Amino acid sequence: MPKNPANLHRTSSTGSAATAPPREVWSVSRLNLEVRALIDSGLGHVWIEGEISNFAHPRSGHMYFSLKDSNCQVRCAMFRGQNSRLQFTPANGQQVLLRGRAGLYAERGEFQIVADYMEEGGVGALRRAFDALKTRLSEEGLFDAERKQALPQFVRQVGILSSSTGAALHDILTTLKRRYPALPVIVYPVPVQGTQAPPAIIRALDVAQQRRECDVLIIARGGGSLEDLWAFNDEAVARAIAACAIPIVAGIGHEVDYTIADFAADLRAATPTAAAEAVSPDSDTLRLRVNALRHRTVRNTNQALAQHRRAIDAVRRRLKHPATRVQELTQRSDLLMLRLQRALETRMAAMRSKHAQLASAIERHHPAARLANLRLRSSQARKRLDQAMHHSLLARTAQLDSVRRTLRSVGPGATLARGYAVAMDSASGAILRNATDTKAGTKITVQLATGELLCTVDAAREGPR
Repeated sequence: MPKNPANLHRTSSTGSAATAPPREVWSVSRLNLEVRALIDSGLGHVWIEGEISNFAHPRSGHMYFSLKDSNCQVRCAMFRGQNSRLQFTPANGQQVLLRGRAGLYAERGEFQIVADYMEEGGVGALRRAFDALKTRLSEEGLFDAERKQALPQFVRQVGILSSSTGAALHDILTTLKRRYPALPVIVYPVPVQGTQAPPAIIRALDVAQQRRECDVLIIARGGGSLEDLWAFNDEAVARAIAACAIPIVAGIGHEVDYTIADFAADLRAATPTAAAEAVSPDSDTLRLRVNALRHRTVRNTNQALAQHRRAIDAVRRRLKHPATRVQELTQRSDLLMLRLQRALETRMAAMRSKHAQLASAIERHHPAARLANLRLRSSQARKRLDQAMHHSLLARTAQLDSVRRTLRSVGPGATLARGYAVAMDSASGAILRNATDTKAGTKITVQLATGELLCTVDAAREGPR
């Protein structure tokens, strides 16, 4: 390595120089290797915690990233053989705790940590537990909007669950005093951090519900890390908040902080101050509203009075002197009497006309008149029947005579009278038309114009007709 400059001989005033030892010039590679050796022997393996950034995971399988805190960062590498045993997937922004060997990457002259073990840091584990609990309670329906209660329009008394010495309580009280000094406040002091906080918060909620002295409750604390706010990520606290019969406003941490209690509460405020503003009316706004209501009431009252005055004046104008009123009523009574008399006369005339019509109808429908009418109609009908029967008899007689004459001219009697006869089988009565219809020895009857002959056939002989 270079010698201390203090030990070098300087040039004299005469220009001559003393004899100097030869310079030992190192290469960059030698320097880096020497530094790496010093670091390896001086530090060795170290445990380090920080946040991952610049994470890279190339196809080679190795991991390269930086580990940083609020002030500094260091390059890290974790080779494939070691990172294959990880129980989680590293990502930018994740808090991790790793063990590695401090060294120097000689080719670039970069100080780095070669990690052989890595696990999630405390904040990362808490964040994962937070997400798991939030997902489970959300799927259960604990955060549903239908389960949340509406805040009362006018709060008569507010309860505060917070640390009695914390800045959150001071901010809330200051805001309430500024906005609505007349609003009563009850403080339920509880720890807001540590293992004692969740059961204390649950007990305070039970006390507030038993007393029923507040219209709304505020659960609040100031800002902090995820670990500081972890009491408000407790499952029992979330269920107690969701089951509380009194509406709850959560004002926990800063605007960017979210806890499980925020999701379980009926209203989430960004800060404790915002929670106080959510439950308290602004006195100036109320004063303006009251003044507006007063002006509206006065205006409506004046309008109603004016309307009633106009109605009274109208009634007064309609009122008249009793004598005038009696005269008007008498005149109206006379007019009504005349109208009634005319109506009665018209009614009587109509009834007389109807009576006459009914009397005429009765006369027309009297039994004696109906009987005489029926007798007349019967006599006329008898005459028409006799005439019809006489005409029908004459017509039928003429028709019968015509038929009789026809029968006489074409009937068998006329034929028999001309000398013809009708031969019939005496046994069957059948008319004999051919000689073959009978045989010898058969008895036959011969019908003549007058009388008949009983004969026996000696022989049947067929011949021309």
